[in-house]
Amino acid sequence: MSTQEQSAATTPKTQSPDVVVVGAGTAGCYAAATIAQEGYDVVVLERKSESEAGHIACGDALKGADSFPEAIPKSKLEPAFTNTGVDHGRFEIPQEDTVLEIPIPGELAVIDRWEYGRRIIDGADEVGVEFHYDTVVKNVIQADDGRVTGVEAIRTGEPITYEADIVIDAAGSLSVLQDHVDFSTSAFDTNVNYTHFCSAYREIVHVDEPVEWDDALVFKPTERAAGYLWYFPRTETEINAGLGFQMTEEPMKLVDDLKRDLETRPEFRNAEVEDKLGAALPTRRPYDSAVHPGYMAIGDAAGHVNPTTGGGIAGAAYGGKYAGETAIEALETGDVSEKALWEYNERVMDHFGARYAALDVYNILSTAVDVDDLMGLLAAMPGEKLAEALYSGSTSIGPKLAAESLLNSRGHWGTIWTLFQTKRRADDLLELYEGYPHHPAALEHWQQRRDDLMEQVYETTGAEPKY
Repeated sequence: MSTQEQSAATTPKTQSPDVVVVGAGTAGCYAAATIAQEGYDVVVLERKSESEAGHIACGDALKGADSFPEAIPKSKLEPAFTNTGVDHGRFEIPQEDTVLEIPIPGELAVIDRWEYGRRIIDGADEVGVEFHYDTVVKNVIQADDGRVTGVEAIRTGEPITYEADIVIDAAGSLSVLQDHVDFSTSAFDTNVNYTHFCSAYREIVHVDEPVEWDDALVFKPTERAAGYLWYFPRTETEINAGLGFQMTEEPMKLVDDLKRDLETRPEFRNAEVEDKLGAALPTRRPYDSAVHPGYMAIGDAAGHVNPTTGGGIAGAAYGGKYAGETAIEALETGDVSEKALWEYNERVMDHFGARYAALDVYNILSTAVDVDDLMGLLAAMPGEKLAEALYSGSTSIGPKLAAESLLNSRGHWGTIWTLFQTKRRADDLLELYEGYPHHPAALEHWQQRRDDLMEQVYETTGAEPKY
C-alpha cells in the first residue's frame, strides 16, 4: 500500500449535515423529524444496531397518549398501544394494609416500548431523517469561541467526523456528550451528578390468567422511601414489572428485590419472564438551561422527566419538537448563539418544566421522611389530591382536608404538617418557574431567587440539599 493510500485509509471520513442528533429515542426522533420536514439534512447517530434500535428499558406507561407532536403523528404510533383501558393508579400500601385507587388526569395507555421505538424511527425516516446505526460518539468538536460544530464518532468500527451547524444531544441520562463540551462560555446547567438519577430494572412477565387490575397502573413502595415497584399491564396477561430507587440511597439488588415481590403475588405463580433490561433516568428538575452555542440537550439528557413517577415519553416528544423548531429558526437566520436558541428553554419551562420543578419538591420530601410515616400520609390523603400532587406540581389543601387527614393518619401528624408546609414551598417554586427569564443574561438573578426558595424547601422538609 502506498503512503497516499495509507493516509486515506487512516483519515476519518467526514459528513456535513445541517443538524446531527445523537440518540434515536423519543426526543431525538421528534427533533429530527421536525427539522427534516422543513427540508434540512438531519442525521441521527444511534449506538445500537438497526435491529436493536428503539429497545429501551421503560415502564411502558404513557400519560398524555391523546396528544403528540405532528412531526410523527399519533396514528403512526397507535399500533404500539397495547392497553388503552388503563384509567387510574392503584397504590398498594402494605404498611397500612390498604390499597388506594387514585384517578390519573389525561389519557393513559400502556405500550410495547420496543414496537413504539421502531415506529418513531420509521416515522422520522419517512420524512427524510437519515439514521446511522452502530455509531458511538467519542468526542464533541468546538470552535475557538466555544461554539459546538460537530462530533467525532466510531461507526461500524471506523472513525467518522460529523460537522454540523447544530448538535442536538438526545443521548439519555448522564449524557456522555456533556462530559466533552466546555460550557464555560454559556449558562448551560452543569450542576448535575449521579444523585439526581434513579436506577431502574424491568422485566416483561407473562401470566396464565388475566390480572384483575388490568385497568390500573400498580405502584408499591419498597422497604425504603426512595424507591418503588411497579406493575403496568400491557395486556391482561402481559405485565411490565419493575423496580427503581434513588441513587442517593444504598444500592438495592434490583433483580432480587423484584423477584422476591413477584414470588409473593399469587397472580404471578408460574409466570414466564422475558426481556430483562435496566436503565438510569433523571428524577430531578429540568436543567436550568439546556442550550449552548450550536448545541441543545433534550429528553433525559436535559432532565425532562416527571421526577415523582419517572414518566418521560410525552415530555421528550414535546422537548424534541421545541428543539427542532428552534433549530429551524436558527438555521434560517444563520444564528446558532445561546441567545438565539434560548426560546427552546422558555417553551420547555412553559409547557412542563415548571411543573416538573415543583414536583421535585415532593421527591425531595420523600428522601427525608420515614417510609412508614410516608405510607401513613398517603393512606390519609384523598385519591384526587394525590393525583394532583403527583402530576400537576401542586394541590389544594385547605383546613377541612387538613383536619380530615390528621384524623385519618393515626399519629402521623408531624408528616401531615410537613406536607402542608412543603406544598406552600412547591407553589412558590412553581410561580417562580412560570416567570422563567426571557434571555440568558437574566438567568443568574433568577437562579439566586430559586436557590433561596430551595433553601426553604430543605428547611421545611429536613432533607439534605440535592443541588
